[in-house]
Amino acid sequence: MSATATARPAPEKTAPAVTASRPSLAELLRHPLRGKLAVLALVAAVVVPTAALLWGTGAWPENLTADISAPLDDANRWVIDNRDTHPLFLYFLLHLSNTATDAVGSVYDVLDAMGWTGVLAAAVLFAWRAAGLGRPGAKVAATAFGAFAVCGLLGMWDATLLTLALMVVAVTLAALLGMAIGLLAGLSDRVDRALRPVLDTMQVLPAFAYLLPFVLVFGTGTPAALFCTVIYAAPPMARLTALGLRGADPSVLEAVTSLGTSPWQRLRTARLPLARKQMLLGLNQTIMMALSMVVIAALVGAGGLGEEVYSALSTVDVGKALAAGIPIVLIAVWLDRTTGAAGDRIGQGAPGAGLLHGRSAWALVAGGVAAAVAARFAVGAAWPEGWTVNISTPVNQAQAWVTDNLSSGVPLLGGTEVWSENFTLWILNPLRDGLMWLPWWSVLLLVAAIAWLVGSWVSALTATAAMSLIGVLGVWTKSLDTLSQVLAALVVTLILGVAAGVLCARAGRLERWLRPLLDAMQTMPQFVYLIPVVALFGVTRTSAIIAAVVYALPAVVRITAQGVREVDPAAMEAARSLGASTRQQLLQVQLPLARPALRLAVNQGVVLVLAVVVVGGLVGGGALGYDVVKGLSRGEMGLGMTAGVAIVCLGLVLDRVTQSARKRG
Repeated sequence: MSATATARPAPEKTAPAVTASRPSLAELLRHPLRGKLAVLALVAAVVVPTAALLWGTGAWPENLTADISAPLDDANRWVIDNRDTHPLFLYFLLHLSNTATDAVGSVYDVLDAMGWTGVLAAAVLFAWRAAGLGRPGAKVAATAFGAFAVCGLLGMWDATLLTLALMVVAVTLAALLGMAIGLLAGLSDRVDRALRPVLDTMQVLPAFAYLLPFVLVFGTGTPAALFCTVIYAAPPMARLTALGLRGADPSVLEAVTSLGTSPWQRLRTARLPLARKQMLLGLNQTIMMALSMVVIAALVGAGGLGEEVYSALSTVDVGKALAAGIPIVLIAVWLDRTTGAAGDRIGQGAPGAGLLHGRSAWALVAGGVAAAVAARFAVGAAWPEGWTVNISTPVNQAQAWVTDNLSSGVPLLGGTEVWSENFTLWILNPLRDGLMWLPWWSVLLLVAAIAWLVGSWVSALTATAAMSLIGVLGVWTKSLDTLSQVLAALVVTLILGVAAGVLCARAGRLERWLRPLLDAMQTMPQFVYLIPVVALFGVTRTSAIIAAVVYALPAVVRITAQGVREVDPAAMEAARSLGASTRQQLLQVQLPLARPALRLAVNQGVVLVLAVVVVGGLVGGGALGYDVVKGLSRGEMGLGMTAGVAIVCLGLVLDRVTQSARKRG
């Protein structure tokens, strides 16, 4: 007999409890959630009939909208007309623009002058040195060699160098900016409190939202791509630098202070060395986010691998897109493995003396790179044309075969086209139509109620104001369309991610098998997910949703698995001692105790899903994402900025109704 059955009292003994006095209203209101529900019920009884009489049903009223596209278009035209004459541009912005262009161009010239042998040797030896010269670093060095060799073999060497040049400058500036902000936040409580909401908001903004203001000021090209990448990638470095400084061992700091050191000496000799591991993790995250943004910045003329992917997706050339997407993934893996290996070495103790340690190791790396650069005069600077492989044609042929044979008519399964049509017909369309059927004021009430239930009145006010701004901007219908796609993708992501996370937590072998796949998926930029999805499902709204699900799954799986695995062992032992079955242990002990982790998984799932659903405007997602792409590609800044602001508001709404629960938990 199960533990639940044995613990349940006999029916005749529970009868007197039914006749016990009912709790008073005051007692009910003492419970936070019950009290909030009671208040909401009373408010709804008054507000809903009143709102229905005053405003009726339907979408956001036209008389409550404000057209900001015309002023934004005027501002864009003013910038274009005055870029060469106005003092603001001549003496400030133009210098920033020229400096950015010169910096990226100089790094590209250096990489090009090194030749393919020099760049390949530098990547391999740097990775090897970061992981420790010798056998431990050989695997990381082999990853670097394979990544750059494949870039050359696929004919993407020049595009790779341009992406690397932009990455070097962007990561350097983002790391310095993030470190400076992190130092201020780590050493000052007031600065930390002031910066926290700003960094929280920046975290939920989709990458597209960063492009628009910089394009408005700098136009399309390298400067806009560089500056938006720096701003987008700096927050992780700032957060983790502050976290490392605040988490320094108090006993060490007390010992250093007792020696009479100044604040600057304590920072240099104690705080920063103790925070190195967190700071290197911040650098890793900054590099990954910078690479993701550099790829997306192809929409504003950044060039490199991102432009190859974008131009191929625009013409639905899956083969060409894959040829550019593979190098992006490999570069991401190389950077992730290199910084990760360097971080793992911190705290392992001081290395021994010898040729493979310290300055001698760096001298060996420099000598190897110099020899490889000299070799360019013998083998040539450019990657040999004879060493390239064209995969576009066979990939496109394979995609045509998939379209002809797997899109429909597959026994029992139906096919990818059938799945896409059914998902759109039975899930996407009803969800979108249901949201659009709701009166606009009822949507605001629902947003306010959910945000207040899971958080506070501040969360409810912020979410309601953001949702109201969407209506004022005149993009209510398109925003609800985007919201329907986000909700559909989020439900699928949570079902698959929580199930996979629970399995990983309960089956260690499965987690070990999935870990390399999850690692690779987490390093891939958003653009890359669109390529195989378009090949299988074509240009549809479902393609954008599938890409969003795949992109968000790794984070949800990892967070769920960690939360379930770290449940209090004493609670699990108590459940087993009472004879609880495996299913009862999961449903009645592990999942309830892992609720904070599950809330965090929902929050991260929302943020990641929204980011890719917006990018999915490139492959048929439509709605706000399409308006942003159209505004960027055709110079319709008013349209793009309006959609971008709406996306920011939508992200803020979704974050507030999930993040507050996480913080409270």
